[in-house]
Amino acid sequence: MNFFKKLYLNNFFFYALCGVITLFVCAFLFPALYNLAGYLLLILFTFLVLDILILFFAKVGIEATRVTPEKLSNGDENNINVSVKNFYTFPIAVKIIDEIPYQFQIRNFEIKRKIKASSQDEINYHLRPTERGEYSFGNLNVYVASPLRFISRRFTFDKDQMVPTYPSYIQLRKYDLLAFSNNLFQYGIKKIRRIGHTMEFEQIKEYVPGDDIRTLNWKATAKKNALMVNQFQDEKSQSIYMVIDKGRVMKMPFNGLSLLDYAINATLVLSNVILKKQDKAGIFAFSKKVENRVVAEKRSSQMSKILESLYNIKTDFFESDFSRLYVDIKKNINHRSLIILYTNFETLDGLHRQLPYLKGIAKSHLLVVVFFNNTELNSLINKKTDTIQEVYDKVIAEKFAFEKRLIVNELKKYGIYSVLTQPENLTLDTINKYLEIKARGIL
Repeated sequence: MNFFKKLYLNNFFFYALCGVITLFVCAFLFPALYNLAGYLLLILFTFLVLDILILFFAKVGIEATRVTPEKLSNGDENNINVSVKNFYTFPIAVKIIDEIPYQFQIRNFEIKRKIKASSQDEINYHLRPTERGEYSFGNLNVYVASPLRFISRRFTFDKDQMVPTYPSYIQLRKYDLLAFSNNLFQYGIKKIRRIGHTMEFEQIKEYVPGDDIRTLNWKATAKKNALMVNQFQDEKSQSIYMVIDKGRVMKMPFNGLSLLDYAINATLVLSNVILKKQDKAGIFAFSKKVENRVVAEKRSSQMSKILESLYNIKTDFFESDFSRLYVDIKKNINHRSLIILYTNFETLDGLHRQLPYLKGIAKSHLLVVVFFNNTELNSLINKKTDTIQEVYDKVIAEKFAFEKRLIVNELKKYGIYSVLTQPENLTLDTINKYLEIKARGIL
């Protein structure tokens, strides 16, 4: 019975059989074709039996292995490798059907290849998950056909493999090397003019052309009989908290990824930059209550704590309670910190409902509110209009876009910093804002 489960007739066999049947039908009109049709039928079944024998004679015809990352990176293209080794002494045609996790909703996945005799082939494909959690792969099914192509033999490998999907660690690696540099403003990240000096003294060094003459140390200059300047460095060990709103306003999807997951991915990358800049990174999320807390520290294990906490953020997208957030920050964060709040406001009225709590947080801390431009509205605004309805739609879209800019001005009136960004630019823009605040020494 197991033999028949592995045996599959190919289309080529049915095409050949249909040709023989057609000859039998024609034999009613031309009897001379009857013997030819009978011989062809015999040859067809002979080749069928021969194909079965050469494919099933070897107990181990092929070996196939699926190699996945230890964890998938959310929102990124993840490479999946399938290695197929051919033990047959003739070239084979393979059709690979991998049982991909149901979250991808891919129903027609298959890869076809030809593999030479006694050789190995590496096959790659990519998957882009759009939500965190556990992804379960099923069987790796490989259908092998000989050069006769009448049947295929099915081989099954790698049953029930589970791979977790974490926040985007691929982005984390992308910006990791930049975090080691003191000039993190390069590589597409905007340059920021440094205003004034921080108070953390580093050393006295000889003056070179280009140094700020305002930092000349006249006492050291007199002693050395050469121009000497004071050198300062960025203040370190400052507490930065990233607060993620996991309420219903963060449910909106862009390119298949929700605003919540965009914020989670950006938080992971920014946490790494913060720790590399010798500051303390902490996170928490809130909706009806405050959860997933990681206290701001700069220990070696901090990144793994943050990664696990971000992975475990779960939400039903309830209405967010900003009053509870305000009380929690007032109670648990006792010293002045930089608080980067990822949320979204679509209208000025929506902001005004939460503004008293944001103002309360900004009294004790440096608050940066990060919210999102609706890229779909931008495409509607830039679209050429041909009908009255399209004109109405464009005017309404421009009204919503204008309200976003009003929200920025409204926050600015109360000393609250803001970042209005497109979802795909969120990581870069938040890193820029953090670096700007560090450069200006306003924390």
